[in-house]
Amino acid sequence: MKRRHLIFSLLPSALFISCVQKKDSEKGELTYPLEITTTVGMIADVTREISGDHAHVVNIIGEGIDPHSYTATKGDIDRLNASDLVLYNGLHLEGKMGQVLESQKKEGIVVHAVSEHLLGSDYEIIGGSEASDPHVWMDVKAWTLVVKEITAQLVAFDPKNAADYHANFKSYQAKLVDLDSQTRRCFGSIPEKNRVLVTAHDAFSYLGRAYGIDVRGIQGISTESEAGLKGVNDLINYLVSENIPAVFVESSVSDKSVKAIIEGARAQGKNVRIGGELFSDAMGQAGTYRGTYIGMIDHNVTTITSALGGYIPAQGIYGKLSKH
Repeated sequence: MKRRHLIFSLLPSALFISCVQKKDSEKGELTYPLEITTTVGMIADVTREISGDHAHVVNIIGEGIDPHSYTATKGDIDRLNASDLVLYNGLHLEGKMGQVLESQKKEGIVVHAVSEHLLGSDYEIIGGSEASDPHVWMDVKAWTLVVKEITAQLVAFDPKNAADYHANFKSYQAKLVDLDSQTRRCFGSIPEKNRVLVTAHDAFSYLGRAYGIDVRGIQGISTESEAGLKGVNDLINYLVSENIPAVFVESSVSDKSVKAIIEGARAQGKNVRIGGELFSDAMGQAGTYRGTYIGMIDHNVTTITSALGGYIPAQGIYGKLSKH
């Protein structure tokens, strides 16, 4: 029988490890593959990369679905109850699922918010602890820190296979270092006056800060927030006055607000086009390149760079994207 533990997600790693090791001696060996549940695709993909054959990873919130407003189904709760380990982003990303995730701790399941440890680190979370921006994965270097945290949680939960987890992290980390470098190169090719990213909601602030892009979301950090009329009008005036060539829709957010600002700009004699669809809170279809974290970032960088006048191969950073 697989063992379950009650461990609070923000305990120091050393205490976490000691608790797990103590429980191992009390309840015996784990059975494999471990049953791990994640909330969003970015975490699921990383967990699969690091855990390898040692875990069966099931993700709850799939492609095209907004995690800010997602409500857990009975099937989701059953899956959570059957898990050995639950990994979620935290920083209020999962919104309505928060209470459900907290309740799993009472069932003795290990539940951990993998991005919240950044609040106590040298990395500056946008919005701080009170109004945290959860979209950390948009900064590849920052996401590497989250990957490291996921690795630490796997090692703590299953120390027997620590060597494999560390080796997988090292290999994957090298890919992320290259991805970050390629992203900087591509965004650097965009004419400086065009380095403005307008999207449906404010999910790209980490990307903007990391790579020197002026990011403007029509809605706030959460898609649950409403776009104010003054804010929309100000954004339309900005697009017109600065001659911004394109705005972007998102795969998991309605395009209604984006189309509204395009119409507003057109009324002022400025044609602004949709530069493409970006992945913000969800990745592409599972089982595809865009359904991986690296593929998601590659797609976004390729789409943004191409639409704003920069240079990038039509097939994307790694030649794995279909022609735009």
